[in-house]
Amino acid sequence: MNNYGIIALKAVEFIKKENLNPKEAWNIAAIEVFKDKETSIKKECPKNTFLGLCEEGLVKFVKEGRYTTSVKNKSYAIKAISILENKKYDDKVTAKQLWNLVMAGEKKSHNSQMNVVLDLWNNGFINDMDL
Repeated sequence: MNNYGIIALKAVEFIKKENLNPKEAWNIAAIEVFKDKETSIKKECPKNTFLGLCEEGLVKFVKEGRYTTSVKNKSYAIKAISILENKKYDDKVTAKQLWNLVMAGEKKSHNSQMNVVLDLWNNGFINDMDL
């Protein structure tokens, strides 16, 4: 499990148990995981992936709302959930493989976005999309 996936899972627990908003929950979880590694704590791509899923009401225990201004990371996350729901992958899909499916040939580097998606998915924290 990737550190950003761990942060996403911890954030959901903070939301569930302490009624925090997704941004606060992510920030607290990131500090807990990375301690004093400021660059890792502030890394935007995985954070905005999580917040984008929250914004759409796709993360369990989170109400739809306005949590991020990121368009691309939110879009990547939603597309990844669609791929996962439609079983367009092998059962043991990795974050990099899922990223390649999402990008559909576009050359862009993976930046832990799919670790967030997969860890939430694999731990049952993703709500079904209304496709």
